[in-house]
Amino acid sequence: MAELFKNIYNPTFFSRFTECMEKVFPKFDTNSFLKEIYDYEWDNKELKQRMRHITHALKNHLTGSFNTNVELLLELIPVLKQNDFRSDNLEFIFLPDFVEIYGADDYDTSIYAFEEITKFVSCEFAVRPFIINHQKKMMQQMMDWSHHEHPMVRRLASEGCRPRLPWAMALPDLKKDPTPILPILEKLKADASESVRRSVANNLNDISKDNPDIVIQLAKKWKGKSKELDWVVKHACRTLLKQGIPEVMRLFGFGKVDNISIEKFQIQTPVVHIGGDLKFSFVLKNTNGKSSKIRLEYGLYYQKANGSLSKKVFKISEKEYASDSSTEILRRQPFKIITTRKFHVGHHQVSLIINGIELDKKDFQLIKK
Repeated sequence: MAELFKNIYNPTFFSRFTECMEKVFPKFDTNSFLKEIYDYEWDNKELKQRMRHITHALKNHLTGSFNTNVELLLELIPVLKQNDFRSDNLEFIFLPDFVEIYGADDYDTSIYAFEEITKFVSCEFAVRPFIINHQKKMMQQMMDWSHHEHPMVRRLASEGCRPRLPWAMALPDLKKDPTPILPILEKLKADASESVRRSVANNLNDISKDNPDIVIQLAKKWKGKSKELDWVVKHACRTLLKQGIPEVMRLFGFGKVDNISIEKFQIQTPVVHIGGDLKFSFVLKNTNGKSSKIRLEYGLYYQKANGSLSKKVFKISEKEYASDSSTEILRRQPFKIITTRKFHVGHHQVSLIINGIELDKKDFQLIKK
């Protein structure tokens, strides 16, 4: 069984971390800190709960003002790096969390801290309460960060203001009106850093869920400028493509399906056990006299707790299919238990989708082992 992700906070981590803390803050009481960490609720805490618990424990073992504590934590980062802690270590998300929780009343110090800490561990979650409470000032700060020399600070300019950032609080005003975000994305769309460009695409994908027309118009404006920007546009439109928006389909060269057909659509496993796989097959026929660019997908209609069905789209392929061709396709969809989806037994469906058009649908049953 795979190790639980929350166990990134383990005795080895705390031993190394407290050793670094003692170097920058000799008065740090490691034994007391660890005693507070490993309280009677520790084993039952999930990842984010453990992170917040560490934040509070750290504050309880520092003695200075918020400004003084920030300076100490910034001194800590080079020591962490010297001890082979990498900047992609998620464990240190409690550093920006410290600023989020204890810096709400000290805007200037918090902004300074975010700019420095995000070079070590991203502050995209922690800046969001500041955006909600100081949107105009923070969006100008994001614009300023978009010009920063460090790529992780530029990435924060985009990632921090994503309206629907996963695992983070939403930004309701920016979901409703993303206009303040757009100048930042314009500035960063062709950034030298791939991670920054990816963040731009993800931000636009967020925006597309509430304001699709804005993203469609930007996609038309940006497409064809460069290979890198074309990737940004395509990744930004992934939700719109899954929704089969005709205007977006045409933008990426997916045309009519008059000469495309599905034959021999069969469910090999009409009864699927939780933990098992759905297996289905079909034949895709292209009767055009020339090759056709086809985006081939399937929709999984999962049963919800109330008995209704909720559709999720999965891509099979996106390529040119030869003229007058017949292609046999077999797919497998796992129903393994995962933390991000709860399965409900009973009636489910699977459909086939070509260039955004749903052509056929079949039923299957999901049961317990």
